[in-house]
Amino acid sequence: MKICIIPARGGSKRIPRKNIKYFLGKPIIAYSIQAAVESKCFDEVIVSTDDTEISEVAKSFGASVPFVRPEFLANDYVDTISVIKHAIEWFDNQNQLPSEVCCLYATAPFVTADSIKKSYDQMLHTQADYCFTVTSFAFPVQRAIKVTAENRLKMFYPENLKTRSQDLEDSYHDAGQFYWGKVESFRQQKPLFSKYATPYILPRYLVLDIDTPEDWKRAELMYQVLKKSGELD
Repeated sequence: MKICIIPARGGSKRIPRKNIKYFLGKPIIAYSIQAAVESKCFDEVIVSTDDTEISEVAKSFGASVPFVRPEFLANDYVDTISVIKHAIEWFDNQNQLPSEVCCLYATAPFVTADSIKKSYDQMLHTQADYCFTVTSFAFPVQRAIKVTAENRLKMFYPENLKTRSQDLEDSYHDAGQFYWGKVESFRQQKPLFSKYATPYILPRYLVLDIDTPEDWKRAELMYQVLKKSGELD
């Protein structure tokens, strides 16, 4: 049994009601639900939420909400792995034992059914415990600088001052779309950023972490351009 878990608590602060805020005509969570359903990878697509309104919106777009997420897993500090583990244990208690799960974020309008399917195949082919989306940094992190307390500049890695940028190793960061994983690995809480994971690499133009109203506006503009160009078909 393969399940998709979409975490969507009700208490977002920087963008109020973020998970069901309208994004170009429909609640943003709808994009994640629809991509999951269209991928045909899952026996069930569920939303883990503590919020009645989010629950109703999720159901209207084809997800199920089989339980109410407990309050202690719905605060500003809870980690994603704990939310996944809770959902897995709920299915265990119903004698429905999942084999693999995919945690898909509710605010990921650039996610596609194709990337969900291909990343699952990659996880199986590479015999990894996890597969999740990453993208490359636009600038070499080895040449990063910081502003000191005296309002001056200092390199984090001064040994790379004279190294050509093209000679520096590429570096990547979490793209914040989804995490495929084997259930036993989530149960054991094996670390994601480790040898247990294989990366599904996305181009930078398909990645944007939506945390502020400015991010939201930028994401809507990006989405319209990508949709028109066929990148999100």
